[in-house]
Amino acid sequence: MKTIKGPAIFLAQFVGDKAPFDTLDNLGQWAASLGYKGIQVPTDPKLFDLEKAAASRTYCDDIKGRLAETGIEITELSTHIQGQLVAVHPAYDEMFDGFAPAELRGKPQARQEWAVNQLKCAAKASQHLGLKSHASFSGALAWPFVYPWPQRPAGLVELAFAELGKRWTPILDTFEENDVDLCYELHPGEDLHDGVTFERFLEATGNHARANILYDPSHFVLQAMDYLEFIDIYHERIRAFHVKDAEFNPTGRSGVYGGYQSWVDRPGRFRSLGDGHVDFGAVFSKLTQYDFDGWAVLEWECALKHPEDGAREGAGFIENHIIRVTERAFDDFAKSGVDDAANRRLLGL
Repeated sequence: MKTIKGPAIFLAQFVGDKAPFDTLDNLGQWAASLGYKGIQVPTDPKLFDLEKAAASRTYCDDIKGRLAETGIEITELSTHIQGQLVAVHPAYDEMFDGFAPAELRGKPQARQEWAVNQLKCAAKASQHLGLKSHASFSGALAWPFVYPWPQRPAGLVELAFAELGKRWTPILDTFEENDVDLCYELHPGEDLHDGVTFERFLEATGNHARANILYDPSHFVLQAMDYLEFIDIYHERIRAFHVKDAEFNPTGRSGVYGGYQSWVDRPGRFRSLGDGHVDFGAVFSKLTQYDFDGWAVLEWECALKHPEDGAREGAGFIENHIIRVTERAFDDFAKSGVDDAANRRLLGL
């Protein structure tokens, strides 16, 4: 068995204009001061020049060296924003335009081409940084049709996933060339949001070896899924891990869909670690049982608690849940010393 690495923290929700949240160096020092050993880095140009990283190993070595001085390493890069733009249903064009550079807004085809190039750059940048996994979203073509009313036309879902596979396969091939796993965060709003949709995608990509999962139990709590059995089923494809809590308190007035309410008022809402319903003792046990040796990365999203408090509490929470694996069986002291010949006698052979 292997010991999960950590604690680490995803920086996306903490980036700001003021120190210590304004630069990658400052964020690294801040994370280290809280007890984190790793950071998952969003490829926000304010923090990280993705195209330069893809072209220059020297640039990557310099970043790694500066972070190492504070005891921090990069766990994964993230292209959640760009991955979303690989597949956008026209109903969401205007809203997702804000994810793209200003000169590409109102140009969906150019926006998609930019996103694909960004993902391919992320594969090369990850290889330059010595990373084995990358975090992203799948984007969505079929999401407007997730609830079948009116009845979905025959073949609609199949066509959507065929197109999704067609768009992502060349990207996955680039990740294969760079020996990096592309880990999709299964998330409502994305076409890949649960196990069944992930299986559809695998089929559409020819069961691509680099199509893997960023496991985040909070999204399964909000879908009323069994997030522990999910690990049993898909552990071979889980290559990244967001430690994020959530709670689901359905009422006679509202449930999974949330009634268009704000996050504070929804029955299902994200919480800081330890404040929600996720059984992280069981989650860490199962991942350890299945030899997950990646990073345990805090993703802070909470409708109530201040992010800096969530980050401060999260480092110790993760540290306390990481299981240092045993090197021997607990009952080794009771070994009988019986050899093969004795075993045969015991069996009457």
